[in-house]
Amino acid sequence: MTEPGDEVTAAVRGRLRASHVDRERVIDTLKAAFVQGMLTKDEFDARVGQTYTSRTYAELAVLTADIGTALTGTRSPRHPIHPAGAGALDSSQNKVVNAAACVMLAILVLNTAFLAGNAGVFFSAVATIAVALLVAGARMRHSRNQKRSRGQHQP
Repeated sequence: MTEPGDEVTAAVRGRLRASHVDRERVIDTLKAAFVQGMLTKDEFDARVGQTYTSRTYAELAVLTADIGTALTGTRSPRHPIHPAGAGALDSSQNKVVNAAACVMLAILVLNTAFLAGNAGVFFSAVATIAVALLVAGARMRHSRNQKRSRGQHQP
């Protein structure tokens, strides 16, 4: 069911140029449909060829319109995962990078305080890091509980 204005948004978005990542996503959808027997080898080959020549989201959407994204378990080309382009990190990669940066910073602070011989700074750094870990753990648990309550938890 569409909301008022969805048609206009879809029309505008359909004219936007598709990226290489969007084309690869459509090819993944076509591969899944081929594996599930929804496309013959000739249909698959023809659609893959058309995918590489498609320039807009609308052209890509036509290639997978009869397949149905719910059946293949893939995403529609109209909903890119990486809106910033092919080099963008997804959210799980961002979380790993952020966590690694925080650990490195904590190690740097602890080493600096320890090497400076200032026990007060060292122990306050340890206490601050412990509190930060508790807060991070509580936020992760809260986020997980919210996803579960919305039915979005994946095993």
